Amino acid sequence: MVTRSPSAPGAHLASRLGLTERVFAGPASRRMLKTVEDGLARVETKMGEELRAADSIADAASRYLYEAGGKRVRPMLTLLTSQLGEGVTPEVIEGAAALELTHLGSLYHDDVMDGADKRRGVPAAHAVWGNNVAILTGDLLFSRASQIMARIGERAIQLQADTFERLVLGQLHETVGPAEGEDRVAFYLQVLADKTGSLIAAAAQAGVLFSNAPAEYQEPVLVFGEKIGVAFQLLDDVIDLSADPAETGKVPGTDLRAGVPTMPYLLLAARQDAASAALLSRIDEGVARIADGADPALLDAPLADLREHDATAETVRLAQAWSAEAVAALAPLPSGPVREALVRFADAVTDRSS
Repeated sequence: MVTRSPSAPGAHLASRLGLTERVFAGPASRRMLKTVEDGLARVETKMGEELRAADSIADAASRYLYEAGGKRVRPMLTLLTSQLGEGVTPEVIEGAAALELTHLGSLYHDDVMDGADKRRGVPAAHAVWGNNVAILTGDLLFSRASQIMARIGERAIQLQADTFERLVLGQLHETVGPAEGEDRVAFYLQVLADKTGSLIAAAAQAGVLFSNAPAEYQEPVLVFGEKIGVAFQLLDDVIDLSADPAETGKVPGTDLRAGVPTMPYLLLAARQDAASAALLSRIDEGVARIADGADPALLDAPLADLREHDATAETVRLAQAWSAEAVAALAPLPSGPVREALVRFADAVTDRSS
């Protein structure tokens, strides 16, 4: 098992996405960075406290992915948007911890449903304890998050409930798939908005809510969070095709090997030329053979070809468009270091594919 000090995963979040140099540039932003990193250390401590359990299996399983690290993007956004109000209040810390635990819980479930082998560079939880324990551990994390939100009050409970509903609906729709004749790209974008965008949006909104910032700031950060969440996931689809497992913490093409469509695949399927159709056929045939027990490595060559196909470059362009819309949503916020940091954050997310 990976072992880390409780504050380690978030202590230098900025370096994870190049945020030190890019998002927190300039004297005012440097001061804000110190506030955010101090807050992240407090969030890590809070999460560590909440994940302790008397039951040995529950304790080990629930701490597993937490101790594997993570970018802590959501808590960072909560702490950043809290600077629009009274700053890092105790409620901001609790809300950030609760939403990150919700994210962690969703990873346990996602890996079971996707059949993922690795997460954050370590074996997926279901590979260690089995599907049942992994699912129940995710449920346990959701319950812990709800307990934290209940301590904050009704508005926190509503935020958690609304976000959790969208997470579940997004996973349900991804599992069932689009209806006959439905636009598969539009359907997939809605799945991303529900599964990924909603939680990032909630994190951004939590900073405004729990710092008692002006109410008119809630909608801009909510829209920003959802749109940048979609952009983030679109680029994850690109990074999933990376030939370097060190970049993703997963086997390259994990989602496609498991038969989970990603945006490059969907855009490839929408092409009419013969070369695209032939590549699509090779991928589909490989996925079907893997489902029948064949070696997943048989998709190595087709996925390498997809990585170089214009459908993947088109996915990057689509992510950039969503990121631009996210930035445009910030217009109602006051000029200053918070808005500037959010714009730079959007740029850093978009540039992950470069």
